[in-house]
Amino acid sequence: MLPGAIAKMRRRGGRWQDLAQRFGLHSRETQAAIEALPRDKGRLWMHAVSVGEVNVARKFIKSLLLASPDSSVVLTSTTPTGYALAKECEKQHAGRVVALYSGIDLPGVPKRMLEVIRPTQLVLVEAEVWPNLVRTCSLEGISVSLVNARLSPRSARRLKALRFLVRPVYGLLRQILVQETDDVARWQSFGLDASRIHLTGSVKYDPEGSEVPATKIDTLRHILHARGIEPGRPVLLAASTHDGEEVQLAKVFQKLKAHHPHLALLIVPRHVERASEMVADLQSIGLHAALRSQEGARVDEGACLLIDTTGELAAWQHLATLVIIGKSFLAEGGQNPAEAVFAGKPVLFGPHMENFTPLIELLLRHRGAMQVMGFDDLEKQLDTLLQSPEQATQLATCGQQALQVHAGATRRTVERVLGCI
Repeated sequence: MLPGAIAKMRRRGGRWQDLAQRFGLHSRETQAAIEALPRDKGRLWMHAVSVGEVNVARKFIKSLLLASPDSSVVLTSTTPTGYALAKECEKQHAGRVVALYSGIDLPGVPKRMLEVIRPTQLVLVEAEVWPNLVRTCSLEGISVSLVNARLSPRSARRLKALRFLVRPVYGLLRQILVQETDDVARWQSFGLDASRIHLTGSVKYDPEGSEVPATKIDTLRHILHARGIEPGRPVLLAASTHDGEEVQLAKVFQKLKAHHPHLALLIVPRHVERASEMVADLQSIGLHAALRSQEGARVDEGACLLIDTTGELAAWQHLATLVIIGKSFLAEGGQNPAEAVFAGKPVLFGPHMENFTPLIELLLRHRGAMQVMGFDDLEKQLDTLLQSPEQATQLATCGQQALQVHAGATRRTVERVLGCI
C-alpha cells in the first residue's frame, strides 16, 4: 500500500517533513505548544480522519470550549486536506487547540502519542476506531468515546459476522454516541453493552453551530462580482463533484443556458488536485473554466468558475441559487447535503446517496430535497425550479425544517463527553 499512499499524499499537498508525526515523533516546538495547553479541567485528544469528520470536530470543539472554558483539545487528522482544516481550528482557538497529523496504528506509535499529548480522554469521530490506539488508551486508564458514530446496515452485517474480532476492540469504548434511532440496534447487534450506546443525534446535521461567518460569505461575494458574476444572476453550484461528473453537469448547464441566458455555473470538486484535468475536460466540450486561485480570471457568459481552493464550500453554497450534490450520479455513496440545506438552498442529488441514507430519507419524507434519476431528469427539474422561485423556496424551507430533528445534537454530545472527564 505504501507507494499508493505516498503518491496520494503528494497529490493532496502532503509534505515529507510531516511524515515524522505519523510515527508519533514531534518537534520541540510542537511539544511545547501541546504542553502549554490547559489540562486541569480536561485535555481531549480528538481524532477525525478527513474534511467531513474534521468539520464535525470543529463544531464539537467550539461548543466544548464554550461549555468548559478551561478545557483544551489536540486535534489529529489523517489527510492533508483534513489537516489544513484542523490548522484553521487551531488558529481560531489559539492556545486552546493544537492540530497534528494522526499516528499510524502500529504497536508503539499510540504510546508515543499519548506520552506527548497526555490526554484525559480520547474522542474518536464517526468511525475511527483503531485497535492499537484503543487498547493502549485502555491500558493507560484513558476513557475512549466514539462520537457522531455511524454504522450502515451493510457495515453492521459485516461487524456482526466478524464480532469475534471486533467486539474485543469496540468493547473497550467507554461510550458510543449515535446519530439515529436505528443505529442503537445496529451497534448492539454484535454484542456491545447497551448501556454504553446513547442516542444524541448528528453533530453534522445539527443546525445549531452551523452558521458561516458573514465576513467569509461577503469575501466570496466580492470575488464573484470581480470575476464578472454580478449580484442577481442565478448561480448553479455543483458541490463535491467526482471524476466525470463535472463534464456531464456542465452539459446540463449549457442546455439550460438556452432558456436562462444569465445562469452562472460554479464547480467545487471533492479533490482539488484534479483541477488541471477538469479544465481540459471542460474545454473539450467548449466550456472555459476560470480558476478561483487565479487572480483576475473573468467568467464570461459561456464560462464557469472552478473552485480549486479548500475549506470554502459551506460559504460558496450561501451564494448559490440551486445546489447539486456530487458523487451521486457516476459514483456510489454521495456527499453530505446538510451544509446546503443549512444555507437555505434548494438541493438536488442523483440516485446514489447510499452513505447518507437516513438523512436522505428524512429530507425526502419532508420534501426538503429533490432526488433525480439522471442528467436528463436533472435538467428538467432545474429548469422548473429556475422558472418557479416559489417552488424553489418551498423546497429549501422544508429542508431546513426537516433537520430540526437533530437540533441540539452538538450540545448533547459535549455534555456526554464532559461527563467522562
